[in-house]
Amino acid sequence: MEQSSHASNVVFVLLGAIMVLAMHAGFAFLELGTVRKKNQVNALVKILTDFCVSAIAYFFIGYTVAYGAHFFSGAEVLSQKSGYEMVKFFFLLTFAAAIPAIISGGIAERAKFHPQSVATFLLVGFVYPFFEGIAWNDNFGIQPMLEAAFGAKFHDFAGSVVVHSVGGWIALPAVLLLGARRGRYTKDGTVSAHPPSNIPFLALGAWILTVGWFGFNVMSAQTLDKVSGLVALNSLMAMVGGTLAAMVMGKNDPGFIHNGPLAGLVAVCAGSDLMHPIGALLTGLIAGGLFVQLFTVTQNRWKIDDVLGVWPLHGLCGAWGGIAAGIFGTQALGGMGGVSLASQLIGTLGGALVGLAGGFVVYGLLKNTMGIRLDAEEEYDGADLTIHRITATPDRETHW
Repeated sequence: MEQSSHASNVVFVLLGAIMVLAMHAGFAFLELGTVRKKNQVNALVKILTDFCVSAIAYFFIGYTVAYGAHFFSGAEVLSQKSGYEMVKFFFLLTFAAAIPAIISGGIAERAKFHPQSVATFLLVGFVYPFFEGIAWNDNFGIQPMLEAAFGAKFHDFAGSVVVHSVGGWIALPAVLLLGARRGRYTKDGTVSAHPPSNIPFLALGAWILTVGWFGFNVMSAQTLDKVSGLVALNSLMAMVGGTLAAMVMGKNDPGFIHNGPLAGLVAVCAGSDLMHPIGALLTGLIAGGLFVQLFTVTQNRWKIDDVLGVWPLHGLCGAWGGIAAGIFGTQALGGMGGVSLASQLIGTLGGALVGLAGGFVVYGLLKNTMGIRLDAEEEYDGADLTIHRITATPDRETHW
């Protein structure tokens, strides 16, 4: 019976890992559909390459930083419990690799390729697992301190803060240090529109991410005996809320509508195991509206050229999700209870600070050593020709 239980858990977590791995195709197509045509190939190549670099960094460094575990044992030892620890690593790797995938959308169209690979290695090897270990492995005793002070630890079931907010707050300094795309903002204060190049691909990316997210959230239980249909329904309701809010506030803009479900799902990750479905719906509605409003302000008023809006989508909606878990997770609002708003606020702030500091250190270091931005001519030609020597549709080029 024990062996059967281990085998069942392996299959359960493996399915989750595969679903979240598939989400990286969603990241790729979401970015491909949003950037201009001359940068579509680069969007696809970055996501795949960054995932592989993340795997090396997390296998040899990051997983040890977060959990104190390593893989320097014989295969006989590693395969114990039907290899459960191996698929658990695979599952958590797909979360860690979401950090550079998130950042990729913010720095699109003007970032150098290989310096970004170095940034990925440093972020997934050191910065992300530092906070991951604090939140999910009680490293440095911070979680026990919060429990003693406020009656509950910081709760983040599936990574609203640990993955999404941290990734979004890392992306912000990367975007700021790179600067805006050339021609995006003119001296007279006007904004040059760079509309999405391919709405169908953008929509495909959003749908892949949305479907995969049910593996992201539900399989965060990590063992079959802890699985909960509540997580699935709450994810669904938050997705619906985010989409409808983005549709209304975004005035039917397809870019906003297809990012709306992602905003809702980002926000519900933390409390998806605690909230009542109505609380999840409200969480998603607020997240969808927050994304539209802050994306517009960021781009047009603050002149921050975050191409896919990853700071509003992941950084801010993720932070809202951490706080929402402390609100809608309470029994007074129909939730499961066992959560403290004070702990949620402190944990959320901690994630933002770690991401912000880590982003400035890593990208600041690379900017002053390797350089992180394409030069003017390379950016004009596009990352596809500059870096990869081919465009997405070479048969349509005039020189063919």
